[in-house]
This record gives sequence, structure tokens and C-alpha cells, in this order.
Amino acid sequence: MTRIPAAALFSILAGTTLGAFACPPAQIAHEIIPDGEFCGTVETAGQAEQQSSIDVVFVLDTTGSMGGLIEGAKEKIWAIANQIALADPKPKVRMGLVGYRDRGDQYVTTLTELTDDIDTVYADLMGYQAQGGGDTPESVNEALFQAVERFEWTTEENALKLIYLVGDAPPKMEYKDDVKYQASCRLAYEQGININTIQCGTMDETRGVWQEVAQLANGMYAAIEQNGGVVAVSTPFDDEIARLDAQLGDTMIDYGDAEVFRFQESKRVRGKTITAEAAPSAAADRAVYNQSDAGRKNVLGLQELVDDVTNGRVDLKDVPNDHLPEDLRELSIEEMNELIEERRAQRDKISTQIRALADERAKYLIDHRPQAEPDGFDQKVLEALIEQGARVGISFEPETKHD
Repeated sequence: MTRIPAAALFSILAGTTLGAFACPPAQIAHEIIPDGEFCGTVETAGQAEQQSSIDVVFVLDTTGSMGGLIEGAKEKIWAIANQIALADPKPKVRMGLVGYRDRGDQYVTTLTELTDDIDTVYADLMGYQAQGGGDTPESVNEALFQAVERFEWTTEENALKLIYLVGDAPPKMEYKDDVKYQASCRLAYEQGININTIQCGTMDETRGVWQEVAQLANGMYAAIEQNGGVVAVSTPFDDEIARLDAQLGDTMIDYGDAEVFRFQESKRVRGKTITAEAAPSAAADRAVYNQSDAGRKNVLGLQELVDDVTNGRVDLKDVPNDHLPEDLRELSIEEMNELIEERRAQRDKISTQIRALADERAKYLIDHRPQAEPDGFDQKVLEALIEQGARVGISFEPETKHD
């Protein structure tokens, strides 16, 4: 199996864009299924191998001057998720967002909780627009405090917990009721959360604070172009990968009570919308993420019968009839088993095709990387992942072949 050196990751990221089995955000999952028994807490046979846990929160300035960076983040979120998913040991991946502006704007902060449903993160990110922020300083203090203290960070030992603070303006320090960034950095350090800072543009006031934040919270400081420096490359494989991923959705059999069905239906609609509206390269990146161990949770959702029966988590005899889709309730157990086996075989065939195309796509991206690679947002994210993952025994050296 051919290995891609770490340096080549930058080439892949420079040429890709935006990923989907999904547990809902933690608070929704506990409301629907209090013990989370269908949200990845049950291991299937042969899966009891070592796993890593990776939590990443992006804290993004969404004021008017940040349009280029925001669009670049939308382009690269799935590519970044793919690189995280290729960590060794295999990771459990969660992402979250904090968008921030300043008091008097449409909002001061807006949060997307840490979740393994990356479709939700992507959908919220797509809603970000660069507006507001009349004077230069912004509510950086509040955004950073929210990221550290308002999220349910993993408590697993040797987990990788990262915040990326991305913006071009310094914090507004005169608000009396703010928790200042120095205090938030101390809280992050005590919880093992590394705060990495990415400065867009060249403002001197921002540089000093961003460097201090990174130093106080065990992170890295980086400076990039004002527009984010993101480079995207389309490939001849993008459309076919996205088409196959849409076919994969047709093999799903959701089951459960009415509330679970509502959640699953919403997720299926969101997935189809992303595939239809995203750029082909973005949809392809999402499809590749779906094929990773971390991505399976993003594509399957709360309860999916083919996967649960195939992996021995559920016996069909124990599923109440009214928890099945209406059009399947008249089938016998034998007929249901035949249908599940048929869907499993279809899914395996499609997955094999996607993985083969994904390997060709990865090679194409390396061969066609831009001659001049800017120090863009995505590369700086990856640099911190590699350096800080190594501290806790997590490697980000991907393989060209999928397991």
C-alpha cells in the first residue's frame, strides 16, 4: 500500500474542496435516545481496535472584511475533514463552529455544537455571510470564551482538542463584562485544548494578540493572505464520485419511532441538498469522507437497518413493526432479510467503486497541484494537526488505498 508523505497532504488540500452517517448534535441525540445506543457506542465485531478522539472548533470572524476566508472555508471544510479522518489511530471526529462579529451587529456569536454530523457543520457554515463589523476591533474575547467553555469537549485521555481562531482584527478590550482572551487561554490550557491562531492580512495589532493567544494556549500562530489563500482544483472524477454517493443514499433503510424518523428524513434531505448544490469537487470530498470510518457516522444517521442488522447490533425480530418504513411493514422476516442483503450488496459495490475512484482522484490532485502553493487557510490547519497530533500519538500520514 503506497504511502503519501506528510508534505504531499498540502498538495491534496490545495486541490480539493468540501463531506457525510450522522449522530445528531449531542443534545439532540440524548433527547431522542437517552443512552445513545445507536450513536456509535456499540462496537461491531472486529472493530474493537484502538481509536483516537479528535475535536476541532473553528472560530471565524464573519464581519465584512472576511468574505474571502469564509468562502475558502466553505470550499475546504470537507477536505480538512478527510485529512482528519485519515488519522492513525482511526479517529472519532467531531467538529464545531463559532462565528463572531461585534456588539451591535446582527449577532455577536453564533454556535454549532461539536458533532460528528459534519453535514450539519457544513450546512451552518454555508449560511455564514461576511457582514457587519463597522469599527476595527471585534468580539474576539467572547468568541474565544464561548469556544472553550460552551462546548462539550471530549474527556477521553490523549484526545486531540483544537481551536482555530481565524480573523483579521484584534479583540475589543473595553467591554467590562467580557472574559478576556488571557483567561480563556488559561482555561483552554488547563483542559488540554490547543488554540491555534490564523491571522488574515497584516494588521500589527492583530499579530501581537494572535501570537500571544497561541503561545498561552499551546498552539501555533500563522499568517495568511486576507482572502484566505485557498486554491481549489477540480478533477475528472468528481462528478462520478458524487453520483455514486447519491446512489449510496438510496440503499438506506431508516427505522425507529416517529422522532427518529423525522430526524433521519431531515438528514436525508440535507444530504441530497448538499450533493445537488455543492460544487462537484466539494460533493466528491464529502463522498470520500463518507467512506471513512469517521464518515460512516455522518452518512448512516441515528438508526439505519441495513448496517445495524449486518453488523449484529439489531435482530429483525426485535424491531417493532411500526418502527419500519410504512412500505415495508407487510414484508415477512424472510423477505426483510432478503431486502437487507440486497441493499448490503448494492452498498458494498458502490463503496468499492467510490474508493477506487477516490484513489485515482488523490493521485490526480498530486499530479496537478498548483505550481505556486500559497500559505492558505487549509495548509495552516493541517500544519497544526500534524504537529499537535504527534504530541498525543496521533499521526496524519494518509494512505492512497482505503481500508
